[in-house]
Amino acid sequence: KKEDLTGRGERTLCTVSGEKRKANFAQDSDLRRDHSHSQGRLYIVGIGPGELGYLSQKAFGVLRSCEVIIGYRAYVKLLGDLVQGKEVIASSMGKELVRAETAIEQALSGRKVALISSGDSGIYGMAGVVLEIVEKRSINLDLEIIPGIPAFCAAASSLGAPIMNDFALISLSDILTPWEIIERRLTYACQGDFVIVLYNPKSKKRTWQISKTQALLLKYRSGQTPVGIVRNAKRGKEKVILTTLDRMLDYSIDMLTTIIVGNSSTSLSDRYMVTPRGYKIRVDAKDRLPEEFAYSLKKC
Repeated sequence: KKEDLTGRGERTLCTVSGEKRKANFAQDSDLRRDHSHSQGRLYIVGIGPGELGYLSQKAFGVLRSCEVIIGYRAYVKLLGDLVQGKEVIASSMGKELVRAETAIEQALSGRKVALISSGDSGIYGMAGVVLEIVEKRSINLDLEIIPGIPAFCAAASSLGAPIMNDFALISLSDILTPWEIIERRLTYACQGDFVIVLYNPKSKKRTWQISKTQALLLKYRSGQTPVGIVRNAKRGKEKVILTTLDRMLDYSIDMLTTIIVGNSSTSLSDRYMVTPRGYKIRVDAKDRLPEEFAYSLKKC
């Protein structure tokens, strides 16, 4: 039995192992290859950082119209009353393949389904998993991907403007990507003087990666390099910290944390972290409008 997050009590959900589920797909492959006549449709929805005010109007409309909502349990809870009266299939972290296959099966059966991801579904989200399954198994499915505000944008807006110039987004999770590859990417990003955004910096089981990352960054950057740490970006109980690279580990970091490490031109003030775009700003011109703007205003 699975918890029904619509509040209607528990519902029964047959749990099929990955091997068994794969076999079911293979058995029905001929039938599944052509479902163009079906009224079913799968939406892969990026729900943004979590606060409903940052959910796009398109995503809101899609979620209201769908019969079935599928997602990681913590993300489903963020939707609150939007899931009221719908069939909800919520599961734990690590069940991404099961969620993707369940969503495809539900859509192929003729239902309107929303498979949700936090942030944007195309950034470490569910879009890639679904498309890989659809392509590899030659499934003809009516499918649409709805973009959402990614966590790094939400975090950056709370810090100021830290990614106004080129940046690299790197996940420190080595569950699906070997650490050697992650380390190489971090090195290249440092050598290119990119602003670096770190996802999945630390979990209960993965504790050493963030320390090793800091040590690697300090080989290429000053300890005084600005760093922004945001936990629960644009959700309830958001916490924002402005610090430096050498003090980054003095603060609590977990899977709900996004870290932005500045480049050689990033500055830090009491209120903001800013990476300049390159505009020439006159310090003595704060009380005067540029001549071309003043002329335009006179004409108006």
